[in-house]
Amino acid sequence: MSDILLSLLLGLIQGLTEFLPVSSSAHLILPGLIFSSNDLGLSFDIAVHAGTLMAVIYFFRSELALMTKSVFINESINDKYKQLSFNLIIATLPIIFIGFVLADLLEQRVFSEKFTIAVSNLLFAGVLLIAFMKRKANKNLFEITIFGALLIGLFQCFALIPGASRSGTAITAALLIGMNLKDASKFSFMLSIPTILGSLVLLIIKMQASEINFNLIHLTIGFFVSMIFAFFTIKLFLDFVERIGMIPFVIYRIFLGIFLLLLL
Repeated sequence: MSDILLSLLLGLIQGLTEFLPVSSSAHLILPGLIFSSNDLGLSFDIAVHAGTLMAVIYFFRSELALMTKSVFINESINDKYKQLSFNLIIATLPIIFIGFVLADLLEQRVFSEKFTIAVSNLLFAGVLLIAFMKRKANKNLFEITIFGALLIGLFQCFALIPGASRSGTAITAALLIGMNLKDASKFSFMLSIPTILGSLVLLIIKMQASEINFNLIHLTIGFFVSMIFAFFTIKLFLDFVERIGMIPFVIYRIFLGIFLLLLL
């Protein structure tokens, strides 16, 4: 497979899977397992993450503007957006703390990363299924408590395990505290903004510590393809999630986990 085609494929995979509860890391290893393709490197990872970040910021631009306004203008009409901003900050803190404290440990793999990704898919698919089947769905985006935001943030820390799925863990926790499925997904997507931004900073720092060659064409393809497909994935997912539920994603993750185990 040519590197240009691989850039297109990986950008497509990143855009389609970053915000779905299916684990983007599980899908990003598939081209290498199936086609024995090249690793496009850290700079390409930065490009596709930047693309998905731009997509989610643009999609929620109105909400982000209202949240920013609520911080600087003290009016009662802005209170719910101020509380939402605060809850997003609270939900972001655990992964920052855990990621910093366990940084060295996370670099070490007890099992191979491929094995971990496969098993994590199976395990967290089961947890998501339990949360979905027992959901109460009586809270909206603006009814999250500080405790609820903290719980979502703690669950998101499981995304540090390869294959766990950041959006999947956040949605699972949101369902457990009684949020409806659409708003649970919205909160998860908004929470991705500081989380992806933080991971981008770490990737850039890591890149600065070593000499890395990059191909501008590959980076451009990865950035724009991931951005475009991430935007439409968010839109379609929020439009249809209440109709399709989580069962199709649970079933898919189970089959994906088994498939990855068979490829090892």
